[in-house]
Amino acid sequence: MAHTAYDLSKAEFEVREGRLRAGLCRAGRHLLSLGLMVAVWYALAGWVRWQRGVEFPTPGDCLGRLVAMLRGEKLYGYSVGEHVLSSFLRRWLAGYLLAVAAGLGLGLVVGVSRRLHEVMMPLATVIQLIPGLAWVPIALLLFGIGNTATVFMIFITALVPIIINTAGGIEAVPDIYCRAARMMGASWPRVFCQVMLPAALPAVVNGLRIGFANGWRVLIAAEMVVGVGLGLGYAIIQARWSLDFEAAFVCIAIICAVGLVFEKVVFAVIERRITERTRSD
Repeated sequence: MAHTAYDLSKAEFEVREGRLRAGLCRAGRHLLSLGLMVAVWYALAGWVRWQRGVEFPTPGDCLGRLVAMLRGEKLYGYSVGEHVLSSFLRRWLAGYLLAVAAGLGLGLVVGVSRRLHEVMMPLATVIQLIPGLAWVPIALLLFGIGNTATVFMIFITALVPIIINTAGGIEAVPDIYCRAARMMGASWPRVFCQVMLPAALPAVVNGLRIGFANGWRVLIAAEMVVGVGLGLGYAIIQARWSLDFEAAFVCIAIICAVGLVFEKVVFAVIERRITERTRSD
């Protein structure tokens, strides 16, 4: 008995050690990727200065400017935190949450109704082919200049991938799973909630991820075009006109950082938990 317990603890230790090694290797690759990016950035800045005689901001310049902003330096009348919160909370979060609510509802209905699928999916495919910025004139005509037009553009660009992936996930559930559950006496609502939804979750999360990326990109672009006076996109376009390229690069870095947090932390954790649950089941 003691020998068996020792074997189990040894096996568990080896599993944890393997996970630690894999995590360290992954972190090392990420650091290597970051180092290569910084090296290429410095090389590009040096080449531009040598060839064109133009001051190209280096990573060190941008880091120093970011520190100054975090210490209170204003960026076109507002702190960098106010620009980030305005982009994230006032516009992106509103548009994305609306897209999630509508996209999940429509996707689930389309996934279980063949007739509705034949009506909705061609329309969704056409909308998906429209670039995000192409919605600018429509948004301005519908809502005028301001936040509502930006929220609409985020909503419409994030909505379609959520619908398509949710519907596709529901439709991809093997019929034999549903038939087996019905043969065991499960009602249709129970089959839907306990069989179809769990099986479709990976596709649903993938749709949410694509919708996030679409909405985040179009938010920044819309803030550059649609008349808003606060936000990261607004700050970038103002930096362009004032030739303050350090500020523009800092805003671009913040945009990338926010996207990476959602991609590598939020969605990665959700996908890992779904995978672990699927394996345990």
